[in-house]
Amino acid sequence: MIFFLGTTIGLLRFPDFYSRMHAAGKGDTLSTVVILLGCICIVSTQGDMSWLLGLKILLIINFIFIGSPTATHAMMDAGNKAGAEPWRKDSK
Repeated sequence: MIFFLGTTIGLLRFPDFYSRMHAAGKGDTLSTVVILLGCICIVSTQGDMSWLLGLKILLIINFIFIGSPTATHAMMDAGNKAGAEPWRKDSK
């Protein structure tokens, strides 16, 4: 939950579209993976099929590591094509 809070603060505080997308992409990926790793820890103490469920959660983590940065890149590319200007230190 701390990582989600950091992502929210980044979305509110960063000055432009690109910085906000970077914060959202990194924060969501990391926080989701940490939550799923916690689920693996809980599942590992359960019954006979816990290794199979843990393997499925690892596959989900793998998909998130591939899919989330790809989606973030696609949205940033769309913003670039739509004309979103990056923030510069001299501009307000």
